[in-house]
Amino acid sequence: MDDFFQISRRGSTLGREVRGGIVTFFTMAYIIVLNPLIIGTQTDGAGEFLGGGDAPNLPLVALATAVVAGVMTILMGVVARYPLAIATGLGLNAFVTFSIAKAYTWTEAMAFVFLEGVIILVLVVTGFRGAVFRAVPSHLKTAISVGIGLFIALIGLVDAGFVRRTGAGPVPVELGIGGVLDGWPVLVFVFGVVLVIGLYVRQVRGAILISILATTVLAIVVERVADVGPTFLGPDETNPRGWNLNVPALPGWGDVANLPGGQDLQDLWRLSIFDDVGGLGAALGRYDAAAVIGIALLVFTLMLADFFDTMGTMTAIGAEAGLLDTDGVPPRSEAILVVDSIAAAAGGAASVSSNTSYIESASGVGEGARTGLASVVTGLLFLLATVFTPLVAVIPNEAATPALVLVGFLMMTQVKNIDWDDLEVALPAFLTIVLMPFTYNITVGIGAGFVAHVLIKLVRGKVREVHALMWLVAGLFVVYFAIDPIRQVLGVS
Repeated sequence: MDDFFQISRRGSTLGREVRGGIVTFFTMAYIIVLNPLIIGTQTDGAGEFLGGGDAPNLPLVALATAVVAGVMTILMGVVARYPLAIATGLGLNAFVTFSIAKAYTWTEAMAFVFLEGVIILVLVVTGFRGAVFRAVPSHLKTAISVGIGLFIALIGLVDAGFVRRTGAGPVPVELGIGGVLDGWPVLVFVFGVVLVIGLYVRQVRGAILISILATTVLAIVVERVADVGPTFLGPDETNPRGWNLNVPALPGWGDVANLPGGQDLQDLWRLSIFDDVGGLGAALGRYDAAAVIGIALLVFTLMLADFFDTMGTMTAIGAEAGLLDTDGVPPRSEAILVVDSIAAAAGGAASVSSNTSYIESASGVGEGARTGLASVVTGLLFLLATVFTPLVAVIPNEAATPALVLVGFLMMTQVKNIDWDDLEVALPAFLTIVLMPFTYNITVGIGAGFVAHVLIKLVRGKVREVHALMWLVAGLFVVYFAIDPIRQVLGVS
């Protein structure tokens, strides 16, 4: 084991690797709870719940999330031998849920995710990733992450009822109900935000997971005392001061003992590679040329976010662990990228959205992890966690969404890497960042940034500085934004 993982050569020990793997798991285990709440409670373009058919099936989505994360993290440890864990990507799942799945069926959306993973794998194997990396300016890559961070934070605030749609008047949103934080669930959410921030600034390992569990306990107590009830009481009856998702209650023995059965596991793998290919073919065959362009843009957006996020994450982890070479490249970098690409496709095949490398792996490195053995430990813990996935139905939105606010902050911290004194950099970055939350659409933000970048270079007479791929993508986004006028001119419905 020492020779295979190079534990001694990297200055580590068996104990450090095990501890590092455990710490990494507890700092990112929140994804088992958050992914079902993000993708499992929404409906797709056909009106079916994502991952659940006619009704939400949060335990099944949690099970699938944990299984894919466990298998792919173990693969990262054994193949790449790097202390990097993998799970469903936050931000990526929001993009798939709120941008892609609202226009297409969930099967088609997962087909796009699978295709994105395959494309990244081809780019890695052929070495073309360097060209793609050079094509997109660094400030736009940073702006995409920052914009997605703000979008995630807004989703958390809205899903918790802290920010609500007014439904009338010139102001689209407001604080709570009528500008007041009214109702016990919102106060539980505020407690969760305060707790997760307090734990994080105190550098408590597993701050997000601890806050989710503690806030859930508080929610159970509040519901037991105040009998708040759910937000939706019936088809035409609502309780605006109720819980937005699950009504928190102590789980019964049946909840704990309801382990995944054969049918659950069969449903978990209900999407195969052939289903993904079939879904992609159905999407391409069902829509016109304009829609096909839109599909290509969505896949490209997924690829861009996933691909560059992985390269940044593995470099950051290598820097903290002291594993980078003189050129700033981590060991076995090709293997790292190959596994991450396979993980993206596997997430589509398992219907849990694209899987990617997690920056939370840095917590395990801080505990002493330096090799893939830590990833193996983390992956095994993810598989063990499948036993407890039925308990996810106990956690209300108000207890889980504070984590989205913190994750949004973490992603936004990259804004300092943008040169705001350079208009060629600042304006495209600004449009990318603000349009994601303001339009509730990640694609719009990315497209606006790309088009603005090319347009500013053109106006300033710096055409030669624009990569050919950027011209192509910007042109596709122009078509994307002007698709309705184009349809009218062409007489296409």
